[in-house]
Amino acid sequence: MNQDAVTPAITPDRRLPFLGAEIQRRLGQVLRKFYETTTDGLPLPDDQIQQLLRLRHRERELQRSR
Repeated sequence: MNQDAVTPAITPDRRLPFLGAEIQRRLGQVLRKFYETTTDGLPLPDDQIQQLLRLRHRERELQRSR
């Protein structure tokens, strides 16, 4: 996927359209169903587990420093 295609530098005057509540709900349902049928239940990759562990350690450090 080419992420440069949607950068503000290339399309400075383009805005995303406002999505109403019903459209947001329907879109959420479709995305949730897609996720459940494709990736839900698959094991997390090791790099994601490491990132989650680092995040947990940082959050604990922040809580202890307060």
